[in-house]
Amino acid sequence: MSPASTGASTSVGAVQTVPAASPSSPSSPFPSSPSSSSADSLMAPGGPGYRRMSFALFLAGVATFALLYSTQALLPLISGEFGVAASDASWTVAAATGGLALFVLPMSALSERYGRRTVMTGSLAVAVSLGLLVPFAPSLGSLVVLRGLQGAALAGLPASATAYLAEEVRPRALVTAIGLFVAGNSVGGMSGRVITGWVAQEWGWRVAVGAIGAVAVACAIAFRLLLPAPRHFTPGSLRPRVLARTVRDHLADPLLCRLYAIGALFMTVFGGVYTVIGYRLTEAPFSLPQGIVGSIFLVYLVGTVSASTAGRLVGRLGRRGSLYLAGGTTALGLLVSLADSLPLVLLGLVLITAGFFAGHAVASSAVSKTATTGRAQASALYQSAYYIGSSAGSTVGATAFHAGGWAGTVGVGVLAVLGVVTITVFGTRAARRQPLAAAH
Repeated sequence: MSPASTGASTSVGAVQTVPAASPSSPSSPFPSSPSSSSADSLMAPGGPGYRRMSFALFLAGVATFALLYSTQALLPLISGEFGVAASDASWTVAAATGGLALFVLPMSALSERYGRRTVMTGSLAVAVSLGLLVPFAPSLGSLVVLRGLQGAALAGLPASATAYLAEEVRPRALVTAIGLFVAGNSVGGMSGRVITGWVAQEWGWRVAVGAIGAVAVACAIAFRLLLPAPRHFTPGSLRPRVLARTVRDHLADPLLCRLYAIGALFMTVFGGVYTVIGYRLTEAPFSLPQGIVGSIFLVYLVGTVSASTAGRLVGRLGRRGSLYLAGGTTALGLLVSLADSLPLVLLGLVLITAGFFAGHAVASSAVSKTATTGRAQASALYQSAYYIGSSAGSTVGATAFHAGGWAGTVGVGVLAVLGVVTITVFGTRAARRQPLAAAH
């Protein structure tokens, strides 16, 4: 039995030996891993095109997270203008992440047929266009609708990017390459919040989100100019029955399902914390101005480092060991942040951010390694679960904050981390049972 069939795997870096069906096979029309005969043409660190590819996808990650969470640091201002509570304003974040979660699977199917680069380019073009309309939303309802459409447009980026990397990068460099893409996410999330914080303090939240839209336009243009044309992509089928069968096969894989749940739970913590932190820091005992609150998101740089070094972490601790460490770091950060001391709150955010981005990079790269066919769909299911977790974290975290203050939001996060640990323990036990099953 393969590790995927039993839900066990020794590490994210281990390449599974399950033979992939031919791309032309009628039973599996989706592209499989590049053959050994074409392995020499795959990109690797130091090789031709690798730097351009890495920087292009880094910029795509910057644009995606900057647009997706452009209103998160501005929620107190949005609440003030429209006269709504935190739980209502949080829908400007939840609608975007929810739109992405709903459309990531259909967009991944389009990328199987029309190509990763084509879909990513189109998605960014639509998303940045909508980003330039967001500042003119006349009401909270229209703002939420525009944000939902923006999230749906961005759905073509995450799954297509990881599928592109899985097809074009050598297996041993895959974790590092995906880590760089995730690092771009962290830079985008950080820069978006820092820029909007300071711009909003001087000119209001509408000008702030317009500035993010302009930054995203520049990133989108550079992305299209830099990303190398794919060399190992094989067009697949758009037939609904084929797509449904591929999705069903992925959902029947215990390891993939555990990875999807882990991604969702990590993002529940992250979405809740960063949706609510602005409210906490603008209220007593901190009472910080909007620009300073936006600068708090500089702690995302910690996520940039932890995501980009995930490959080395897995090499030392294995996938499950890395997930234990990421979960423990996140939980510690949540508990430290309970203190009414700004330095301790900042330390807590640093630990939460480091743990989250490390866990996300490890889990998402493991999905790309585990799926031998229909990689875009496998990644899309992970991204869908991930952003469902973000939407849930935003709304539940805000509701918990309204009911019980910061301690309520922390309580939601701790429960999510316990879920990550429980799932990882279950995977560890499944891995230990596998050799016994094989022996019989």
